Order: sequence, then structure tokens, then C-alpha cells
Amino acid sequence: MSIIIKSANEIEKMRIAGKLAADVLEFIEPYIIPGITTNEIDKLCHDYIVDVQHAIPAPLNYRGFPKSICTSINHTVCHGIPNDKKLKKGDIINVDITVIKNDYHGDTSKMFYVGEVSPHAKRLCSITRECLMLAIAEVKPGCTLGDIGYVIQKHAESNRYSVVREFCGHGIGNKFHEEPQVLHYGKRGEGATLEAGMILTIEPMINIGKRNIKVLKDGWTAVTKDRSLSAQWEHTILVTGTGHEVLTLRQEEQ
Repeated sequence: MSIIIKSANEIEKMRIAGKLAADVLEFIEPYIIPGITTNEIDKLCHDYIVDVQHAIPAPLNYRGFPKSICTSINHTVCHGIPNDKKLKKGDIINVDITVIKNDYHGDTSKMFYVGEVSPHAKRLCSITRECLMLAIAEVKPGCTLGDIGYVIQKHAESNRYSVVREFCGHGIGNKFHEEPQVLHYGKRGEGATLEAGMILTIEPMINIGKRNIKVLKDGWTAVTKDRSLSAQWEHTILVTGTGHEVLTLRQEEQ
């Protein structure tokens, strides 16, 4: 399958879907406090997407996923399934949102602190976001996928962290996952070359400990094998004629 170049009409639909996904993260932030359950977070997000945005939560029933969002806490790398366990002070949590509006997807995630968290947890979250922003800065026509992976890997490993390799970013449009696969490690100049009109996600997963992960019996939840903390941030990015546009930018980032 080849990489899809989006039309001007498709790009406008992606801008709308991306803005909605970002809005969900802004909406949910005040609710992420000690004592709330991830099921409650899931319901708040679901109802906001469906009733306020008149959109569709993409994860719900996607390949059997049972909830509307992913909530990944502490040593959970990604695809955490919301449940009735309460968040506690000191937790870090990734909330991953994908909405469908007019058949097109917006996909983004953010790390949240539950109350006051440890300095090493804050540092992991901060460095992981820096990995994402350094990667986004690379995006322009002529950039390769290897360039993106290289800057993520270099920044993470120079801070003595490790990069999860089993999951990656991806093309996105009227399908949740399209070509290409966007690896978060690599070498400059390798892989597909980006062109204007491509839209993809970059979503590095960075561990304090070793990069090894395992998927739990539920078939979704990925955790670090050594139970070390993991963090992830994600944006959906359009390759423009001269550089890039982040389609899931939040107010705090503008």
C-alpha cells in the first residue's frame, strides 16, 4: 500500500478532526485528579465527543477495543484499557484520543500528572515531549522517515532513556492507520521521503528503564517488562509545501 497524498478537501477535514481531538484533551484536563477512575475519564471523553462534538470515538470497537479512549498509567506503555481503578497522587497518565468527524481521523495524546509527581517522572514526561517536538521540527518535503526516528532516538538515549520499538506512528486519514509506519528510531536518510500532502502521526513511547515490553492477556495493554515508567506524546502532522502543520495543536501550545 502506498502513502496517500491528501487533497485540499481532505486536508480541511483533517484540520477539523485534529482540532476536535485536541479539544478533548483540553476538556478532560481538570478532571484528572486523585480518586477519579479511568472508566470515569473514558465516559466523560466519550460523552463529550458524541454529544458535544457530534463525532465518533475511533478506538471504540476498533479491532475489538472495548473503550472510547486509551489510558496508560505509569509503567503502561500504550493501549491501556480504562477500568475502575482509581488514580492516585503521583501517577502519570497518558490519555490517547482519536476522533472521527466526517469520516476523517484526528489522533493525539498527552501526559498528565495526577497531583504532585516525582522529579524523575516529570523529567521523563518532559524529555519525551522534547523527543516529539524535535521530530516534528524535522518534518518537511524531502525529509525521510529515518530523520524523524533518528532525532527521537538520539535525544532519548542521550538522556539515558530507551525507545519502545514495537509500536510506531502512522499515516492517517479516512482510515485510522495508513502507510507509512513512522518508527521512533532510525538513521538519517533512510526510509520513505516525505511529500507535501502527507499526514502522519508521531507518537514516541520512551521508557526510563529498558525498552522491552510485553502485552497483557487482554491483548491490548502494553507494559514495560521491568515495570519502569513510560511516557508518550502524540500529534497528527501535515506535510506542507514548505514545512509542516500540527493539526492537533492545543491552546497551551500556540
